[in-house]
Amino acid sequence: MPGLVGELLAVSAGSSRSKGDQGPEEWQPPLESYWCVYGRSWTSVKATCELTVTEDEKNWLTKMLDTCA
Repeated sequence: MPGLVGELLAVSAGSSRSKGDQGPEEWQPPLESYWCVYGRSWTSVKATCELTVTEDEKNWLTKMLDTCA
């Protein structure tokens, strides 16, 4: 999308392979301490691009965002 500011996160090759193109309902960062950052980032992209969210995705995003302090 034109004008969309992206975010590139450095991850290990193994972590990248394990995630693939899965959403938060299928893959969660191995460290629960990172769930808040991941959930916020995922939610931001979905909102900015006006993308839909499935019920399973919403449930996992809620769990992830509940870890935010």
